[in-house]
Amino acid sequence: MGYLLNDIEIRVLGCLAEKALATPEYYPLTLNALTNACNQKSNRNPVVSYDEATVVRGLNSLRDKGLALQIHQLDSRVPKYGHQLSERLELGKPEASLLSELMLRGAQTTGELRTRSSRMHEFSSLEEVETVLQGLMDRPEPLVVRLPRQAGRKERRFMHVLAGLPEVQDEEAGLPPEAATLKVQSENDRISLLETEVRRLEGELERMKQEFERFRGQF
Repeated sequence: MGYLLNDIEIRVLGCLAEKALATPEYYPLTLNALTNACNQKSNRNPVVSYDEATVVRGLNSLRDKGLALQIHQLDSRVPKYGHQLSERLELGKPEASLLSELMLRGAQTTGELRTRSSRMHEFSSLEEVETVLQGLMDRPEPLVVRLPRQAGRKERRFMHVLAGLPEVQDEEAGLPPEAATLKVQSENDRISLLETEVRRLEGELERMKQEFERFRGQF
């Protein structure tokens, strides 16, 4: 697969994939619409409050990875944004529906996934959901894993691995992470975004140097 996404990239990409399936008439999205989608309080876990600059950073790093793109439409005065998740990972509509739902709401059971993904794709039964999930797990590079059963719960949950293998020990114990752990995770995310932005700027500078050399060679 070759992708390891941070929380911001997951949210931005999940929103683009969701809106493409659930409300195709409003897709692709403007930056304002995408920011609102990231911050909406329904069908999101956790609820976040991103500003547009944060969403742009997520978009830029996703574009560097070939998972998002900027779209210029003749009838629009502002650029719009779309995703290439399905093309890059060879996903059909059922697979994309489940994966985007996991990206937006985290670990869920088959029943939760069937109900919550219905706005994107109508699954006929829990067995169909399980079949699609199994296909995502059976890939040479799995996109989904089945989590260990939680104490007191009969059904096992599923989680995407676009951000790497999920940490299950804290989930199983039901213990919230310490404040210091959350701080370090937040710092790591910011560092990752900064590193991605530096790589993008370095690439842009190199492109400008090459264009300048070609221009100078004309004289």
